[in-house]
Formats: sequence, C-alpha cells, structure tokens
Amino acid sequence: MDLSNLKPNTGSIKNRKRIARGQASGGSTAGRGHKGQKSRSGYSKKIGFEGGQMPLQRRVPKFGFFSPNKKIFSPLNLGRIQKLVDEKKIKEKLDFQVMIKLGLVKKDEKVKILSDGDFKSKLEISAHQFSKSSEETITKNGGTINIISD
Repeated sequence: MDLSNLKPNTGSIKNRKRIARGQASGGSTAGRGHKGQKSRSGYSKKIGFEGGQMPLQRRVPKFGFFSPNKKIFSPLNLGRIQKLVDEKKIKEKLDFQVMIKLGLVKKDEKVKILSDGDFKSKLEISAHQFSKSSEETITKNGGTINIISD
C-alpha cells in the first residue's frame, strides 16, 4: 500500500449538487464570481499593483546616479601575472590577446593592472589602464608599459 492507492471508503462520499449556494454552485460564471472589473474579459492589473496602495517601487527611496557612460575595468594584479611567469605561461610579453587566451579576462572587457602581490619580472605589458604603483613596479623591474586605446 502506498499513497497512490488510497481511496475513500465506498459510500463515504455522496456525489450531490450543492443547493442554495447562489449561481456559483451551478456554474455560469466560469469561476469569476459576480460582476465587477475582475469578472470581465480582458481584465489585467498592472504589474506591481497593490490595490491602490502606493506600490513598493514608488515607496522605496531612490538615490545616487548611474552613469550610462561609466567604464568598468576588470582588475588584474601583478602578483597573479608573476605567478603565470613562474609557471612559464608568460615569457616576455603580456598583451590583451594573451590575457584572453589564458582566461584572465573576456574579450569585451577592459583591463586595469593593479600592484597587489610580489612582482620581479621584466615584462612588456599592454592593458587599458595601470595604477600608478603598478607602473612604478613594472618600470623599476625593467619592464615596459603599453596603454591600449579603445
């Protein structure tokens, strides 16, 4: 025996029509009740409508400014670049195509080189932006910087 086999006992349920309960007992309103806007065809309320109460998207305060022209850069730390040099994945040049190939960035992203971590290599690095401290670290180690303009 399991839940799919359960049935009520024979004779325990009478199959009769509910009488004296208005039109809803017999049908004829298609489950929409009686009259009113919601019973009509074509009725649909606005998304977020709360019965005339001020909707949530209008109650919550809005602040700040979202610039449509904001440039978002994907960060890449010098410590991670040094790790790839140690693993012999980067030799003397790191440009945008190599970054994409190594999975450091996606092709539609812009890259900013940051100076977090130890860096001891002499590399030619190309990126969209560099932090001042990362520029100093790269040039101190004898490397060069190329800024990609897009």
